Formats: sequence, C-alpha cells, structure tokens
Amino acid sequence: MYGADHPFAERRFRHGGMRGGPEHGGRGEHGGRGRGERGPRGGGWQQADLPSAEDAPEWLAGRLPDDWFTGTPRVTVDREEIVVVGELPVPEDDAGGASTAAAQGRIGRFREDTRDARVRIAQEAEQRYGRKVAWGAGIGDTQVMFSHLAVPVMTRLRHDERRVLDTLVDAGVARSRSDALAWCVKLVGEHADDWLAELREAMAEVDKLRRRGPAD
Repeated sequence: MYGADHPFAERRFRHGGMRGGPEHGGRGEHGGRGRGERGPRGGGWQQADLPSAEDAPEWLAGRLPDDWFTGTPRVTVDREEIVVVGELPVPEDDAGGASTAAAQGRIGRFREDTRDARVRIAQEAEQRYGRKVAWGAGIGDTQVMFSHLAVPVMTRLRHDERRVLDTLVDAGVARSRSDALAWCVKLVGEHADDWLAELREAMAEVDKLRRRGPAD
C-alpha cells in the first residue's frame, strides 16, 4: 500500500514483528515487563519511580567497543527504552558514497556480527537503568532500526480531533486511527524539534531540583 519511502512503511519496518527477538537481552527482544524497578507512575512526564538515565549516553560511550561506530552514537531515552543509533564506516569499495544496497548489506553484517555483544550490553543497561535497549545503525542516508518497542498509548479524543484522524484514514495516508495518531505525533516531532528540546531541558532541570529538595 505504501512505497518504501513512506513514513508508515518505515514505521512498520521498525515495529512489525519485533516483539520476540533476542536483541534486548530479555526473554524476547524486550524480555518481560521489568524486574520490579517500576512502581505506579503517577501523572505527566514525571519519572521518580525509574532509575535516572541522565548518564546513559556517557555510560554507553564507555561501554561500547571503539570499532563499532565511526563516532559517538546517538542515544535517546524515554520511560521505557534507551535507543542507540551509530554511524558505520562506508564500505571500502564504495568510498565515493555507499549505494543503498551496499549500505544495507554492511548494516546487516554489523547486526549479525555484534548480536551477542549487544545482548550482553543491553542486559547490563537494563539492570542499571530499568529500561530496555533498542539498537540501530546507519550509513549516510540509510538508517535501519534493528529492534524497537511499540508502546500502546490510550487517549480520549473529541469529535473535531477524531475527524482529523478519520480524514487521514479516508485519504489513504493511514490505515487506522492508531496509524493516523502516530503519523500526527511524528509530524509534530519533525517540525517542533527545537521547542521539544527546550521543553526536555526544562523538565530535566525541574527533576534535578526535585531530587535536591528536602526528604519527606
């Protein structure tokens, strides 16, 4: 239904069939629901029930083998997951710029060659931070996610908001209201990066102040 460059084709590739593999170091790709690190979450963005993951990028930079990526991998963190995406070297016989096929082949080889090591690192990170680890790699414009959590999010929408989703479905942009909602979230993320980054920084400062406050 969608071409390879359509946002939903990419999203299905990332999430589809990703629930049972071993690469997160659990019983499947993501294992179970945790080891008791998480209690009731409360509301909003607060994460007081989770171990802090502020130093996850630094820890991973020190833990990952030096020859895996050409530079420091990109590490992002949310409540459920730590996502690690690194840049691989261009294939030697394609130094002028890796073709898509050559890049995908190199990324596939990296995935297989590093699987066992990535499982061990993911297990260590889960014990340290109480979150699963997802992996990805890229060469130039070719980016591939090896594994990724698909987390359901419940919400209530009013009539006008539902019409937005139904319009996307009726136009063939999305297959369902869930797909349409995911598309809207992705669109906002692409066009509000600076604002969202400032918001995350502000929330991080509030978290620091809360932790420095008096004990109950």
